[in-house]
Amino acid sequence: MTSNELVGQSLPQKAARRIKRMMGPWGVFLEGFLRHPVMVGSIIPSSRFTIEKMLAPVKWDECRLFVEYGPGVGTFCRPVLDRLRRDAQLIVIDTNPLYIDYLKATITDGRFVPVLGSAADVEAIVRAHGHDHADYVLSGLPFSTLPEGVGPAIAAATHRVLRPGGAFLVYQFSKRARDFMARHFARIDAGFEALNVLPCHLFWGWKD
Repeated sequence: MTSNELVGQSLPQKAARRIKRMMGPWGVFLEGFLRHPVMVGSIIPSSRFTIEKMLAPVKWDECRLFVEYGPGVGTFCRPVLDRLRRDAQLIVIDTNPLYIDYLKATITDGRFVPVLGSAADVEAIVRAHGHDHADYVLSGLPFSTLPEGVGPAIAAATHRVLRPGGAFLVYQFSKRARDFMARHFARIDAGFEALNVLPCHLFWGWKD
């Protein structure tokens, strides 16, 4: 950034940039939440306890394609990549270019594919990257606050894109996400994680 650009910025803008640099990925996450609060489920990334519990049922040796909606700054991305087979792929989908640009700059794993787009288009995105289906789909999107019709569209597309035996993994502060899932998934396992800000409900919808 040039000195002229700095001079042209207001003091609040300069302060915001300094705070963002000091906070690192948390600063990016917070900025994304402030820009698009309806599309971001939380102001704080998920805890390691939530991550461990959410990913526990995944059969990693059988997983060729893992998809995540709303990856934020990669809170789940790195744990997923740590567990994922060397010949598998992780596709993450987000409508926020701030998060996608950050992930492209910070995760260099060849199995990692960040996509700027809508989760409702998951079928087309999966096909565009050479896959017929996904084994698991993870979502922290706030179903209860998404624009009308978007939540049902995402749930339906997710069920279609999953292979038989695959699962839709959802973590939410509200139980309402289960209502969207129940229209398509006959079997839904449920859990709860108190050691998270805020405590959250966990759901695993299995495709028969």
